[in-house]
Amino acid sequence: MKKAALVIIVVGTAATLVVRAAIQGKGSSAREVERIRVARADIGAVVKASGVVKLPLGAEVRVGAQVPGLVKRLRVGIGDVVVEGQPLAEIEVVDLEARRAQAQAALRSALADLTFATADLARKRHLAQDRVLAASELEVAERAFDLAEAAAAEARANLAYARTRVGQARIVAPIGGVVAQVAIRQGETVTAGPTATSLLTIMDHEKLEVWAYVDETDIGRVQLGQQARFSVDAYPGQEFQGRIVAIYPKPEIRDNVVNYVAVVRFSPPRQQTLRPEMTASIRIALAAREQVLAVPRRAIRRVNGRTFVLCPRADKIVRRFVTTGSRDETSWEILAGLHEGEPVLVGEVAPDRITDD
Repeated sequence: MKKAALVIIVVGTAATLVVRAAIQGKGSSAREVERIRVARADIGAVVKASGVVKLPLGAEVRVGAQVPGLVKRLRVGIGDVVVEGQPLAEIEVVDLEARRAQAQAALRSALADLTFATADLARKRHLAQDRVLAASELEVAERAFDLAEAAAAEARANLAYARTRVGQARIVAPIGGVVAQVAIRQGETVTAGPTATSLLTIMDHEKLEVWAYVDETDIGRVQLGQQARFSVDAYPGQEFQGRIVAIYPKPEIRDNVVNYVAVVRFSPPRQQTLRPEMTASIRIALAAREQVLAVPRRAIRRVNGRTFVLCPRADKIVRRFVTTGSRDETSWEILAGLHEGEPVLVGEVAPDRITDD
C-alpha cells in the first residue's frame, strides 16, 4: 500500500511540473496557476448598485396654520410619534368664537323672519283664493318669503364658516408618523396663507423606499417585480428585502456616470429604524439558472471580441473558444465549448506558450 501511494504522488508531481514548465517558459519566473474542472452549479446573477433611503411623495407633510393668531398650546416636540388626527397645536380663537356667536344670532333672526314670512304667505294665499286680496299683495308676500328664505340660507352658511374657522385653530396631524421639525414655540404669533411658513413637519417612516442608482450597462437587465436586498452602514451584517416597483426613465448623472433610478419598496423592519438619506448597498436578483455548466469568472478570457478558456493538454496549453451565458459574482455559465469534468486553468499564462485547439 505504501508503494502505491508513493507512485501516485510522483505521477501527480510530474504532471504538475509539466504544466508549470509549459506556463513558465525559459528565463521567466513561475506564475501561480490553478487547475480546476468544469462542474455544474447554480448561477444566481445579480446587479449591484449603490443607493439612498428616500421618503416617497406624500410621506413627508409640512403642516401650516389655516388661521392667524397666538399659539395657545403646543402639544408635540421633535421626535414624537403621532397618529392621523392627533392634536398638534392650538391657536387663540377668542375673536373667532365671537364671530361664531354673532353668526348664531344672525341665524336665529333670519329663521324668525322666515317663520313670519311663511305664515304671512299662507294667510294671503288663502285670502287670494277667496278673492278678497289683490294679486299685487300676494306677489309682495311671495317676494318677502323668498327673501327671508335666502337670508336664512345665508345665515346658515355664515355660521358653518364661523364654526369651520374655529375648528381650524386646532391643528391636527394630517398623517401618522414622526415629528421631524417644529418651527414654532408656545406663545408665538403665526400667520396663515399659501406663503406662510410651515409650523411642523411630519415624516411617515413606514413608507420609506430605496433609490438604487443602476449603471446604464446593467439597467437593461433590471425589471419590475425583481427581488432586491440592501444593507445600510448603520446595521452592518444585516440585509433588508424588497422588490423593484418603478424604474425612472430620466437618467441621473453622478460623477460623470450615467445611472438610472430603480425604486425598491420594502416592509419596514420592526427591530431597526431606517432613516431618510441613509446610504444603501443594493443587490438586485436576476433570473437564476440551476445546475448549469460553470467555470470561475477568472477562467474566462477574451481576444478579438471572442471568449475562450485555457485547457491543459499533455505538455501544452490550448486555447478553447466557448459560448457563455449567465453570470454571477463568482461563476460564468458555459453554453458551448466545454464538457463537464474538463480541466481549465485560472491564472496568468505566458502568451507564447498558448496554442489554438
